[in-house]
Amino acid sequence: MTERPRPVDSELVRAAEHVARTRCHGDNHTVAAAARVRDGRIITAVNAYHFIGGPCAELVVIGAAAAQGAYELDTVVAVGDRGRGILPPCGRCRQVLLDYFPGIEVIVGAGDRVRAVAIAELLPETYVWADHQLDAD
Repeated sequence: MTERPRPVDSELVRAAEHVARTRCHGDNHTVAAAARVRDGRIITAVNAYHFIGGPCAELVVIGAAAAQGAYELDTVVAVGDRGRGILPPCGRCRQVLLDYFPGIEVIVGAGDRVRAVAIAELLPETYVWADHQLDAD
């Protein structure tokens, strides 16, 4: 069942766009992410690309948030450099976001289809990291 889209956090999108425009230079940093903390703060980060892989911007923003004492993220968005716009999280990031923040919303889409959706909607019938979430009920 598809849930009704929630309002988009435009300030969060603008923060990610600003970081993508001003901090993503060259081939090593090509995507920016911004996350809204439950207390209202915005945390930003960029990916760290390497030929063997490297963490996506969404994963870096989780670590950056933790480094600032922010452990309750409500919304996240990723934006590509060179004006590529909002990017959906990859499969790995979807699973990690669900594991860390089962209630998080993710901003996805382009143009008039930009919307906030629950992470579970982006990863239906997913594996649940049960040992980690036993006390979540």
